[in-house]
Amino acid sequence: MELLFLGTGAGTPSRQRNVTSIALNLHGARSGCWLFDCGEGTQHQIMRSRTRTGKLEKIFITHLHGDHIFGLPGLLTSRSMNGVSDTLTVYGPKGIKTFIETTLSLSGSWLTFPLEIVEIEAGMLFNDEHFRVTAYPLTHPVECYGFRIEEHEKPGALDAEGLLAAGIKPGKLFQDLKLGKTVTLEDGRVVNGKEWLGSPTPGVTLAIFGDTSPTTASVELAAGADVMVHEATLEKALEEKANGRGHSSTVQAATAAKEAGAKKLIITHLSSRYLREDAERLLAECREIFPNTEMAHDFSVFEV
Repeated sequence: MELLFLGTGAGTPSRQRNVTSIALNLHGARSGCWLFDCGEGTQHQIMRSRTRTGKLEKIFITHLHGDHIFGLPGLLTSRSMNGVSDTLTVYGPKGIKTFIETTLSLSGSWLTFPLEIVEIEAGMLFNDEHFRVTAYPLTHPVECYGFRIEEHEKPGALDAEGLLAAGIKPGKLFQDLKLGKTVTLEDGRVVNGKEWLGSPTPGVTLAIFGDTSPTTASVELAAGADVMVHEATLEKALEEKANGRGHSSTVQAATAAKEAGAKKLIITHLSSRYLREDAERLLAECREIFPNTEMAHDFSVFEV
């Protein structure tokens, strides 16, 4: 999987950063893509990337502030005009359904694909064959969530050499055994696939935060996460201002990662006051507390 940051700015777009949106390209599990938030101009950012709206399976909206949702109506209608017919599911706080349906209705727009809108509360959103996704409430002036994405462990490698030595031919039998199934051979032998699989490979865990001031929920949301994505709207010197508006500072983001035992922190949602030359200074504030910190810029890609 990979994380592609389509927008990394807070509040308003700047020349260097568009407003918030993150694409999670699933690659290893399946060929689809999930989007986290959809600020104004997100579809323009997508066109400048290798992500395609036709591959979008799900969109997760952390909260209903404009810099996180104003790009949604345009993206939905463009996806429709491009002839995409696959179902798209949008998850978001109460009100997301009204926002989408009202903007489409007032603009005389319609969609050619099935759209499912799920208004969420804290708790597990779904648990399919590949992933479990859970929403956690954050601390912000409006209802806001962070999402924990847990990939299920992958089956171990099949002992093909051992099976061949036992006289079992490759093909459909190997496919069934790889799935851990029990098969009966032509000679009557019963073979349990689980006995021919190596140790399973643990799946990865991501924690993607919406806007938040420091919150006790961060420890559970990001506990042991391989990658934690957290806002760092302002520097340490402006911490009080950040918290007063429901945001976190660089140091607070790093502290949250440390307390949660995350393996890697990626900071995003930077105020438009900061330019590229400020990046190292802001990173240094984080790395003093949590050394394995990276800063996302628009179109940054991180392998997961």
